[in-house]
Amino acid sequence: MKQPIPFLDLKAQQARIAADLRRRLDTVLEHCQFILGPEVRELEAELAKFCGAKHCVSVSSGTDALQIAMMAEDIGRGDAVFLPAFTYTATAEVPLVLGATPVFVDVDPRTFQIDPAHLLQRIEKVRAEGKLKPRAIVGVDLFGQPADWPALVDIARRYDLFLLDDLAQSFGGSLHGKMLGTQADATATSFFPSKPLGAYGDGGALFTESDDRADLYRSLRTHGEGKTRYEVLRTGMNGRLDSMQAAVLLAKLAVFPEELLARERIARAYDQRLGNAVVTPKRVDNSTSAWAIYAILLPNEAARDRTQAALKADGVPTAIYYPRPLHRQPAYSGQHDGSALPVSEDLAGRILALPIHPDLTDQDVDRVCEAVLAAAS
Repeated sequence: MKQPIPFLDLKAQQARIAADLRRRLDTVLEHCQFILGPEVRELEAELAKFCGAKHCVSVSSGTDALQIAMMAEDIGRGDAVFLPAFTYTATAEVPLVLGATPVFVDVDPRTFQIDPAHLLQRIEKVRAEGKLKPRAIVGVDLFGQPADWPALVDIARRYDLFLLDDLAQSFGGSLHGKMLGTQADATATSFFPSKPLGAYGDGGALFTESDDRADLYRSLRTHGEGKTRYEVLRTGMNGRLDSMQAAVLLAKLAVFPEELLARERIARAYDQRLGNAVVTPKRVDNSTSAWAIYAILLPNEAARDRTQAALKADGVPTAIYYPRPLHRQPAYSGQHDGSALPVSEDLAGRILALPIHPDLTDQDVDRVCEAVLAAAS
């Protein structure tokens, strides 16, 4: 068996940034301000600058970012939160934790992003039934690409709904020449290690143009504190980012633009070589992708399983995002109203993610392509 290609190569990335990374980590060890230290403030400023947002509030994870954003809007029991069925569990679990009800929406069959037309149908259905109050839409920028933000903004304004961007997989992407991070009322992102911009542990951030929301996010991430540590204004949580993770992210942010270019180069190579053999990702118009995940579609689940097995035997790792849509998960099936979500269900049986990261060599890309072409022939 050939030497396996790494699906994600954090060791190679670490070698490239070793000097700056060590310098920054040593600085934290010297000043010992391990929680909300100077690196955290520096990181927030740099992240806000990167995506053009007025405010960035760092937090302890992408999930906590989603939760803090919804807590700030008092979303809870009796409220409906509309979100795509084809995404990671964190997007749906947060409304449930707060007592609200996730309402699952189908996605576009080619871009995998939430379908605005189906979203309208779902909102109208909830309004007509009268059991839940529509309160929020969570648009997920899936796999690195942006959701249809102009359409989502229009829908949110039409129904007076809070609009939240789940940017966990797509920090670094853009739409209509504008970096993602300012398209919604608030944006939540994740710095989980596998993300295009990832820490060496959990981490996340919130972006907003609202001064009031930013102040509220800072309070909620620190147990609801006011102007002093022991002034408690509201029920909050422990959602702070530590200085070590901020130091890691600052070192990675310095090389992030060139890594995005590398991801784009690899994605284009896959497009060109695989497009006639399998269904490759459709690019969202007038956008750039962070390419957190490059997912192809096979004809059916049996073909997907055969292809995955053949690639594994050739030392090419793959992953399935996602093998089951959220409305079919045991944790959420009881919350689902039974509406058909055929696109999400179809994608779950056909989708397969290939390796994509900045440290894939040209030889690695050739091996992946050759393995896919051989399996698909």
